[in-house]
Amino acid sequence: MQGPGFLEKRKINAKWTLYPSGPDIISALKKGEADICYIGLPPAIIGISQGLSLKCIAGGHVEGTVIISDPKKKILSECSGIKEFFMQFSGSAIGTPPKGSIHDVIVCHILSRCGILDVEVKNYAWADFLSDAINCGEISAAAGTPALVVCSKRYGNVRLAVPPDSLWSFNPSYGIVAMTDIISSKKEILRRFLSAHEEACEAIRKNPSACAEMVSKNSGMFDEDFVKEAYNISPKYCASLPPEYIKSTMKFADTLYSLGYIKEKVPENLIFDTSLIDSIHKEKHHYNSPVSFKDESESK
Repeated sequence: MQGPGFLEKRKINAKWTLYPSGPDIISALKKGEADICYIGLPPAIIGISQGLSLKCIAGGHVEGTVIISDPKKKILSECSGIKEFFMQFSGSAIGTPPKGSIHDVIVCHILSRCGILDVEVKNYAWADFLSDAINCGEISAAAGTPALVVCSKRYGNVRLAVPPDSLWSFNPSYGIVAMTDIISSKKEILRRFLSAHEEACEAIRKNPSACAEMVSKNSGMFDEDFVKEAYNISPKYCASLPPEYIKSTMKFADTLYSLGYIKEKVPENLIFDTSLIDSIHKEKHHYNSPVSFKDESESK
């Protein structure tokens, strides 16, 4: 989105701020430091349950949580199923970003569902710390984004233990959330912003190599190969809010309630406003569309 053309041609001048995690973004929204955000849906639901007036107005990415582990541990494909995989961590700890992040909720949900009570979930303020925590023996595994996998494999002795499509189907790793007063008062700006968002998602799907180059240049934090590898691990990008996305999110809402993250269930109408994105993205969702990592020039 910060690349050339996406926002400029729509006459949008946005100020971008990076936060360590979803819960940190919710804190920023409470302080009035942001109007629109890219965020995993569980922390957004927690914010709504605490009285924050916001709604999800677009999708973005699904199935973006992975698990990395100490190479001495079995990976999921070497186990009979997800329960056996997690049981091998009995008596040890699994690291995740802060409590309430989508990664934390997924791990806690699976442990609860499998009846595994002797695995500690250890929360870290920054996902950057997770790989080092595995390498020094502080934790035996960690849940995080595809970028965590790439970084950990480059700079640490870990491996991808559970791929993103094996934890929670269609989990809403991020969507676009806006404060309700902005939704009411800035509809036309939001419509243009979501149009740019859809164009950016399409660009990732159709030419991820060019997008990786753009992200590398704009961020100054990652090289092009790093971004391409992260895309390749979980390339499920789309701006739409299809029934599958909403259904998965509502399953999270139930899980947040049953695990004690929220005191009351939050209904769908308080979480979603699909009106804007439905007017922009009218076709079937593209979350499962194939992605080619060939350069655009090669396909001509």
